[in-house]
Amino acid sequence: MREKIKEYLLSQGIEFHSVLSYSDCREINSRLVDRQGFEPSTVVIYLLPYYAGDGINLSRYATSLDYHLEIEEINRGLERIIKEFYPDANVKGYGDHSPIDERHAASVSGLGMIGDNGLIINEKYGSFVFIGDIVTDISPSVFNADVPKSPSYCEHCGRCKRACPTKILSGEGDTCLSEITQRKGELSDNEKALMRKYNTLWGCDECQSSCPHNAAPKKTPVKFFHCDRIEHLDREILDSMDDESFNKRAFAWRKRKTVERNIDILNDK
Repeated sequence: MREKIKEYLLSQGIEFHSVLSYSDCREINSRLVDRQGFEPSTVVIYLLPYYAGDGINLSRYATSLDYHLEIEEINRGLERIIKEFYPDANVKGYGDHSPIDERHAASVSGLGMIGDNGLIINEKYGSFVFIGDIVTDISPSVFNADVPKSPSYCEHCGRCKRACPTKILSGEGDTCLSEITQRKGELSDNEKALMRKYNTLWGCDECQSSCPHNAAPKKTPVKFFHCDRIEHLDREILDSMDDESFNKRAFAWRKRKTVERNIDILNDK
């Protein structure tokens, strides 16, 4: 089964994955465990590289369709494989909102190191990776689970802290520019000025752009991220999207009014 999982992930363009005992992971959300209705024993964790090119007024991750759609599809494929071998097994997929600290799990799996910007940094794709995982009640021994390592961390060169627009990474700020762009309601004049200064309608890549491990980013082999890309979002493009198209974008979760507000902020120079 482990070999079939590897083959499947490689067919999806995913080169880096690991299998851990759930006990080797750091649980951070017991409510999700209660909600899934079974006691987890094993975690399959993988890195999904997403860099397909730069954005102009969008964070790189938001230039493509919503990555959650791809994680959900990959997790369904992993579930099918596990169910082929163990039809009665319980399996639940996650991405972003997981019962475990995904960055810690990725690091102890040897998939990357934890950067000072809080992101996992992979040896090949830098920090331009998402983390997906599935948990199951099948014993780790069945998967021949990997032996965990000590978490690894970046070299603390300080570039991401110096580049951070709000200085939250150095402990001087209380929010990040990405959070500002995703916040509903009215923004302050200073927050609007920051968005204009960094020309960001959605998200912020300053800490990633400054990281030496992202100096020559390698493009993802995952086809999903090369389709339907938007590098520069404006009102004309936004208005041309019907609800179905809009809801497939990473910036849709805060609804149209938030995105429209941000476009107006950038246009009001």
